[in-house]
Amino acid sequence: MKLLFADKFPEPRLAELSDQGHECRLEPDLGADELPGAIGDADVLIVRSTKVTEETLTAASNLGMVIRAGAGTNTIDKQAAADRGIYVCNVPGQNSLAVAELTMGLLLAIDRRIPDAVADLRSAHWDKASYSKADGVAGKRLGIIGLGSIGLAVAARASAFAMDVVAVEKPTRSTFERRQAAEAGVSFVDDLDQLLATSDVVSIHVPLTDETQGFVNADFLAKCQDGAWILNTSRGEVVDEAALIQALDQRDMWAGLDVFADEPGSGQARFTSALAQHPRTYGTHHIGASTSQAQRATAAGVLDVLAHYAHGEIRNCVNLETQPLGTCALVVRHKDRVGVLSSILQELKEAGFNVKQMENQIFLGSEAAVATIRVAQSVTAETTDKIRSLEHVLNVMVEEIT
Repeated sequence: MKLLFADKFPEPRLAELSDQGHECRLEPDLGADELPGAIGDADVLIVRSTKVTEETLTAASNLGMVIRAGAGTNTIDKQAAADRGIYVCNVPGQNSLAVAELTMGLLLAIDRRIPDAVADLRSAHWDKASYSKADGVAGKRLGIIGLGSIGLAVAARASAFAMDVVAVEKPTRSTFERRQAAEAGVSFVDDLDQLLATSDVVSIHVPLTDETQGFVNADFLAKCQDGAWILNTSRGEVVDEAALIQALDQRDMWAGLDVFADEPGSGQARFTSALAQHPRTYGTHHIGASTSQAQRATAAGVLDVLAHYAHGEIRNCVNLETQPLGTCALVVRHKDRVGVLSSILQELKEAGFNVKQMENQIFLGSEAAVATIRVAQSVTAETTDKIRSLEHVLNVMVEEIT
């Protein structure tokens, strides 16, 4: 396959892919504006932070998959990719430890005011009196919003610092998830209001969705304690920046942020942000996942997705329909013979039925199979009889989907 890497990627992994016969093109300086002209006939596009727009997807002649070398896919136009039959896949969980480490770094930086202390020392100013007033984090309550792999990693580290770690109770949590939470030192509170009202520190670890955009807003912040610390290493758009600035100004709060709304899409750029430049904000440059350990693990995950794709299997796809489609399902048991499925589909085509989803499973020994075909409308008895009479068809069952 022809692979275009529009961000940095470990050289040993590129060599490994080349040894497997893939044609690798590494262009880490490509931005969103340059990518449409560079995509060409690539079969797979691999990105980290580079934005993938509809223009890029339209310009691609052979593109079948976009891989985000990380978890979040908000920088990729997933709907435009879906409209063109292009898979968008990610590599979740591989950078969890790196993001958790940065989260703890921001937390400790706020407690000890490390950035300001460093700046004073570099300007030849000694002020031990001011910087000797830290509370310490032991015994503080840390409320985690988003108890996925990153949230759990943060919880485990905060527990090691003797913090009281809480998350919101959800009846849908599985036994396994509850065991993971317990091992990380997490206890549960009844609802978000209770978490915000009782937490000294609130750490955000949620994906960017329609529901989470602007999640940390004026109402959210009003429910927090005066002097609370807000940590966000997820996505900048999760925070209503104007509301947070107002809280920093009026309520003695602090913010530790790795992400910002409208942050640059390239590695280096001029960035003016009232929130990033606020004296009660300690910020970093969207580097949560940017450790060598995390990049090696993520690169291995990319290779795993590519290897399965090369063999016709899709891993970690985020733009496929996840719910059953259609109003009627045909379950056809048949011999595993050449032309059986094409004959079934031909009958459906002649009867005017649109196939929405299809799966064909082979039994042990490859003698028989069962095809489940979901169509857009109820299948008539006449069509069912025609399929049942086809050579090598063993049985047909029709199920209406409610």
